[in-house]
Amino acid sequence: MTKPSPTPNAAGPRGPQSLLVIATLALSLVAGLGFFLLYRASNHPLQPLRERQPGMDRTAGDFQAEQQSPLALGKLVPGPGQPSTFPGDWRAFRGPKGDGIYSGPTAIARQWGNGVPATLWDVSLGEGYAGPAVLNGRVYLLDYDTTNQADALRCLSLADGREMWRFSYPVKIKRNHGMSRTTPAVTDQFVVSFGPKCHVACLEPVSGQFLWGLDLVKDYGAEVPLWYAGQCPLIQDGAAILGVGGSALLVKVDCATGKTVWATTNAHDWKMTHSSVVPMEFAGRKMYVYCASGGVVGVSADDGSVLWETDQWKISIATIATPVPVGNGKIFLSGGYNAGSLMLQLKEVDGHIVVEPLFRLKPTEFGATQQTPIFYQDHIYGVRPDGQLTCLDWNGKVLWSSGAGAKFGLGPYLIANGLIFVLKDDGLLTLAEASPAGYHCLTQAQVLDGHDAWAPLALAGGRLLARDLTRMVCLDITGAKK
Repeated sequence: MTKPSPTPNAAGPRGPQSLLVIATLALSLVAGLGFFLLYRASNHPLQPLRERQPGMDRTAGDFQAEQQSPLALGKLVPGPGQPSTFPGDWRAFRGPKGDGIYSGPTAIARQWGNGVPATLWDVSLGEGYAGPAVLNGRVYLLDYDTTNQADALRCLSLADGREMWRFSYPVKIKRNHGMSRTTPAVTDQFVVSFGPKCHVACLEPVSGQFLWGLDLVKDYGAEVPLWYAGQCPLIQDGAAILGVGGSALLVKVDCATGKTVWATTNAHDWKMTHSSVVPMEFAGRKMYVYCASGGVVGVSADDGSVLWETDQWKISIATIATPVPVGNGKIFLSGGYNAGSLMLQLKEVDGHIVVEPLFRLKPTEFGATQQTPIFYQDHIYGVRPDGQLTCLDWNGKVLWSSGAGAKFGLGPYLIANGLIFVLKDDGLLTLAEASPAGYHCLTQAQVLDGHDAWAPLALAGGRLLARDLTRMVCLDITGAKK
């Protein structure tokens, strides 16, 4: 076989021109490798964010993706505020134990001096319903900065409301019944926020230093719920527990590193809701309970595996209220949009957990359009869809309702030392007995003059934090005559 004669441009040692081309290519490869190694060795400001994002290995396209992440563009701005020395904390949605109950040593006045609790300070906010969290004399609030079109995690002094720092990242949001609507979770080491478009940020709570972030839409294929995200993050044992509803139903993320501890398989393609994740224990197993779009699930706290699930509870428009564990394997669920209520019963059968409905209540008996009911001393308290404060026994029997003359709209409530604080949509604060004996109003005062006062309340150190659409007040609920 005759060899073909080489062409003038063929590669190989066939002349000075070919040698020059080879030398140029070699120098380019060496320079490129050197630039890459120098880049990886440098302290690139975006590098920690991506490397800490769970469930991802870096690829050549990751650097470009980082530049498009709003969290990567976050800015920390310090302020003049100083932490207060008041005791107490309300470190997450529904308080330290996630049950809506304050049980600290601070005395709560049953009447207010001059008929109104003293306003210690107030602060203007962007439109929304985001509630505050409180720890170590600091107030944490996820606000929305309309001027700069940015989510803003703000740290304020509990003493006077002055801002200590704020961490902002750009997110364009159009008004849709307000913008922000979630409560951060904070510990001595971490504060975690959950933004309207499902951006999760973890910061150091004293300095505000950014540690890591997630974009649940990009990272997990989550869908932003109607009216934006309403889920409040949970921190337990140094990890953030998040309902995702994309490629993973739930995830557990180590707060120190930002790495995924486990991710729950989303076998039914259930979507994220406004409901938050709740811890509970049954039959010696620690678990997390979550209301997703297609039902309710309980997953193992150890590895995220599904322990039980049911499609007996789902709300087509919006699932908002959080599951309420009431003991003995019972979980109380309630909702608006004609959903009513449902009590689930967990049982252990042959080493497995099964779930079955125990009883249902019609919306006229009890439901929860926006706020989560409180289980207190073997009774359930909440505002049902017609606006009346209502008390149920463990079996779902209505013991009393506040009546047509005492309605509270979609406002929040909490229980403190046997008393229930209920805030009406228009800013009217009511203090009543938390007793199954009947509705007994102790006092009332107009503490806000705006509207849509829907944000969860917070109570710490005898200070009650309440807000309407654009303003938050800090009230002294201890110093009145008794």
